[in-house]
Order: sequence, then C-alpha cells, then structure tokens
Amino acid sequence: MILDHRVHVLGRKEDIDAVRVPGKVALVLDVLFATSTIATALAHRAAAVIPALDEAAARAEGARHAKGAVVLAGELYADTLPGFAPPTPLALVEHGVGGKQVIYSTTNGTIALHAAAGARAVYAAALLNGRAVVEHALRAHPDATVLIVCAGSMGNFNLEDFVGAGYLVELLVERLGAHADLSDAARAARTLFRAGDPLAALVESRVGRMMIERGLRHEVEYAAQRSVLEVVPHLSGSRIVAV
Repeated sequence: MILDHRVHVLGRKEDIDAVRVPGKVALVLDVLFATSTIATALAHRAAAVIPALDEAAARAEGARHAKGAVVLAGELYADTLPGFAPPTPLALVEHGVGGKQVIYSTTNGTIALHAAAGARAVYAAALLNGRAVVEHALRAHPDATVLIVCAGSMGNFNLEDFVGAGYLVELLVERLGAHADLSDAARAARTLFRAGDPLAALVESRVGRMMIERGLRHEVEYAAQRSVLEVVPHLSGSRIVAV
C-alpha cells in the first residue's frame, strides 16, 4: 500500500501490516472499549495504562507489580475477563483507578495499540478526547504523516471507529486547512461523520447494539461525547501515560 497523503485512515488494525508506520504519527481508535476507557482512566488520575495482548499477558504483567498497586481490567468478545475489573469507561472509574496502574486487555483495541507501536508516536484517541489529541499531535509533530487506525473487530470493519476517525479528520482539517491532503479513506470517514449525530451511529453499530442489550446504553452515550476530556494518552514504551 503506497500512502502519499498527509492524513490517512485504516479501517481495521489488520491493515497496519500493509503500511510502513515508522516516521508516522498513529492515532488509534477503539471508540466503544479500549481507547475511550484509557482516556477516561487517565483523566481520573490513573498513573498509567499498560495495554496487554490477552488475558495471560495481563495476568503475567500483574504478577510483576505489588499487590494493590495495579488494577487488572479487560474483556474478551465483550465479556469481562474472570476476576478483572470491567472494561468500559464509567464502570472502570467506579471500580477505582486513582494512583494505580491499569493493566488492560481487550479483544481489539489493546492489540491495535501494540500493532501501531512502530510509529514515531502512538496516541489513544476517541471522540471523548479527539481535539486534545489532534492539537497535541500537530504541535509535537508538525510535519508528520498522521495515520488514524481503527481497531475494528477481529478483522471486521466497525462503524463506531470509522465515525471516530471522521471526527479526527474533521479536527485535522480545521487545523491544517488546505494542507490537510486527505486520502480517500480519510475523506470517506469525514463524510460519514458529517452525515449525522455520532450517538446515532454508535447506537446503531453492531457493538453498540450488543452493549445496549447488556444494559450498557449509558456507556455508549458517554463514549459518543466529543472532546469533553483534555487528556492525551501517549504510548511510552510499554505504558500509556498522559502527556
């Protein structure tokens, strides 16, 4: 895959394999689980979030820390992992994260963050913190290509992540103007975002419907808010910390 534009969107984490990420700035999106939860946890004074590839990796990481210093949280196929704190933003904050490191494993989002790790910089982005992430990324890396990575779901395209990507593209265009230079995928994401209310798209998405069926509509509504958090989660080594 040849990328000649300033702003790109990948519809699934699996598409990272076809892109040379070194030198690019990656904004990773998992709107209904990982990146919204990471942003919220850091906004509520979590010391850091350690993204794990799976339950086993999360448990192994937890064993390396003092008891009480970490919170293990996560899901597999949208089911909370046994003995773990819940994986959604509001529930995890209610569980308590202040001053602790959150070891976090999800089916898609934490894997996407690992897959993007070869980029110049990697940020966990969401509708919730979109403006803060975009403004920081452009300030810190003014000339870099921006690669927006939608986590998707086990190789499939997810509506909610593409809407989130469209919001980030919209914000990038606001800042870059004529220099935005969008790929076709970025233009498509922006068009989708501009077509309606993000909440409606999140509610209608497959994952959103599944969450609502499980009594989590309030989590979907929360994740649909735009730029209500100022936190910029940055992948630094194996940890995600607030810039």
